[in-house]
Amino acid sequence: MSLRTPIIQLTKRASKSTISKLTTPASSLWQRNANDQSRSFATPAPPVTQNATSSKGPTAMVFMNMGGPSTTDEVGDFLSRLFADADLIPLGRFQNYLGPLISKRRTPKIQKQYAAIGGGSPIRKWSEYQAEEMCKILDKTSPETAPHKPYVAFRYANPLTEEMYSQLLEDGFGNGKGGRAVAFTQYPQYSCSTTGSSLNELWKWRQKLEGKSAGPTTANDGSITWSVIDRWPSHPGLVDAIALNIEAKLQEYPEDVRDDVVLLFSAHSLPMDVVNRGDPYPAEVAATVAAVMQRLGHTHPYRLVWQSQVGPKAWLGAQTSDTVSNYIAKGQKNMILIPVAFTSDHIETLYELDEEVIGESGHKDTIKRAESLNGSPVFIKALADIAKTHLDSGIICSKQMGLRCPGCTNERCAASKKFFAGQGLGETFAV
Repeated sequence: MSLRTPIIQLTKRASKSTISKLTTPASSLWQRNANDQSRSFATPAPPVTQNATSSKGPTAMVFMNMGGPSTTDEVGDFLSRLFADADLIPLGRFQNYLGPLISKRRTPKIQKQYAAIGGGSPIRKWSEYQAEEMCKILDKTSPETAPHKPYVAFRYANPLTEEMYSQLLEDGFGNGKGGRAVAFTQYPQYSCSTTGSSLNELWKWRQKLEGKSAGPTTANDGSITWSVIDRWPSHPGLVDAIALNIEAKLQEYPEDVRDDVVLLFSAHSLPMDVVNRGDPYPAEVAATVAAVMQRLGHTHPYRLVWQSQVGPKAWLGAQTSDTVSNYIAKGQKNMILIPVAFTSDHIETLYELDEEVIGESGHKDTIKRAESLNGSPVFIKALADIAKTHLDSGIICSKQMGLRCPGCTNERCAASKKFFAGQGLGETFAV
């Protein structure tokens, strides 16, 4: 996994001129009133307590993501956690030996990559901003579940899931006081390696910090009641935000070549043994791409490609870097790379795509990358809509989440699915 543009460029990506491009009048519902949202970074929200006056609040909104080291000094710990996670990088029975060995060997190289993008990952900054801005909208659109308290739980970097859960308890959730929390995956497309791993970790710390009962929470046991937004690959707001970024980037090409630009949707790859056991991720990424192309009117040729492979095992392809090289060899030099499975910039966009794939292509003027979602008001409004729909529905999680992969043998996965799918229902859907 290649764990690309200095930090100063990140501020350019969220500048007023960039955001104004994303919010020009159009027919889409998601663009209307987007300018009403704040364009400055949110201030930290105060702790909430269980004496709120709203009928169903307060509500903790927990953004789950992979995370990234904020400084180069954190790279070693980040890689150690990443390569220890068999859900993400399955190394078989040698995981405990190979994981630390690989992470130690890769640390100097990855530290140089983070140094090249400004000394650390911006993913925490963007995640906290998105969560805080979403909660501001929810406080207005869903007052019955207000106040909404934003939290971020990273799988491999600070704030880790354990830290987030401890903060929940400190802020007045659980510990006999009850309260509601929503685990909101920031992987739009579900994979056992990403959302599944984050939920497994959340379940583990719930059991450690709120009791070891494997069953669902009862109505009066005083622990936190969890629900899960586990996937949203074709939500119209997500689709529109991606499409707007593509349209903005297309305007940078001369009119005589603009219609022939190839769109390359790039998503993080998966090991083929994960794909072959039935992981839903490839199909859900394809659903996002299909929805975006429909929104664009199928005006351009496109392909779905995969990046960030690591290790000797077979991974899902075609690889992004190979695809760009092959198209250049065939005479196609006008391409846009589109991050389709990432909700903000991080090393896989800022270094892997920008510096390696584009920077080493020899065609930096004609091979470009669409902006990441970052501070897009259209995207943040979409997050709020997804959350409000979930809060209004009373649904604990999607029915898809309760279904294990056909080839799944991970008993921890089975236990966490049983817990989350059974919250407050008196039954489970995990099979």
